[in-house]
Amino acid sequence: MTDDLTARLLADLQQRGETLAVAESLTGGLLVAEFIRPAGASNVVYGGIVAYNTAVKASLLGVDAELLRKHGPVHPEVAEQMAEGARHALAVDGSPASIGISTTGVAGPGSQDGHPEGTVFIGISLDGGTRSFALQLHGDRGRVRTAAVSEAVRILSAQF
Repeated sequence: MTDDLTARLLADLQQRGETLAVAESLTGGLLVAEFIRPAGASNVVYGGIVAYNTAVKASLLGVDAELLRKHGPVHPEVAEQMAEGARHALAVDGSPASIGISTTGVAGPGSQDGHPEGTVFIGISLDGGTRSFALQLHGDRGRVRTAAVSEAVRILSAQF
């Protein structure tokens, strides 16, 4: 499968000794499912948390409740805090994952908190820092969710 970006990414992460934790909102488990699809994923992927409800982002992932109250769940800092929170929430033997990745956004139909459908933020947390990537995706709910997964894999691959 030389054209399988996810499999190549996981093989590269394994070779580097990296581990991965996933936090999802709008993708509802699709991203972690994509990461565990290739054989050998258990050598890299610690697990995933679907924090679909806004309150779970705070209680389980440690996203700042005031940030959520002020800006809602569709915000770049929320994506960053979700990614960082996943690394620690899914720690193995007290050791956090070396990489956290998250998705939050509006799959549609319609807008949410003033954000049009297709607004997505991908958060990536590494030992060197945490950042977010803003996307504006197009299509129906299913296409936005699927595209968010593809873009998250692509963005993470570009970091290595």
